[in-house]
Amino acid sequence: MSETMKGIEKLVDKAKKLKERGLKEKEIADELNVSPDTVTWLLTRDIKEEKPPMDVKIGWRSIGVYGRRIGLVASLFSDIILEEMERMEIDVETIVGLAVNGLPAAVLVSEQLDRELAIYRPPHENRGEGGGTLASNYAGVEGKNIVVIDDVINTGETMRGAVKDLEEEGANIKMCIVKVNKNGRDDVLGVPLRALIRARMIG
Repeated sequence: MSETMKGIEKLVDKAKKLKERGLKEKEIADELNVSPDTVTWLLTRDIKEEKPPMDVKIGWRSIGVYGRRIGLVASLFSDIILEEMERMEIDVETIVGLAVNGLPAAVLVSEQLDRELAIYRPPHENRGEGGGTLASNYAGVEGKNIVVIDDVINTGETMRGAVKDLEEEGANIKMCIVKVNKNGRDDVLGVPLRALIRARMIG
């Protein structure tokens, strides 16, 4: 069996286990860092008969298992935020972390830049439509310049919903920033999108 096929079979197994635990397909996609279409294929198709949808699997576990490494990523985020604040001649008051995978870096960026921390929880379904919530024990966003942090942007649905909700809360969203941008876009509903790595399918 080829290494590629072994990798796919591991993904199928992980996707099925997450489904058995009650996660929705979008939540499984977030957990595996693949698109929702890929999750649907993993759960319902015969992997020996059909080709998967075009996708790039992003794994950043080697970063995520140590706080020091997440801190290094947060330092990169902080540097980009400072660069953009200078370029746009603005200040950012609040860092918003998207639950769950955007939170560790957001906490550390907030500490490094000495800014407030807000936490946004996306809804379980229809994420692109909004309907998420801000955690009440953390900073509010009304009237504040903010930066939104997440790990990987796939379809952009979660980030779009977050932008809609945060704007409804009265936030001035100056930038969204992620480790990896898989959709190739430079903005989310008009908000600049920056990434440490841009992954694009070619051909």
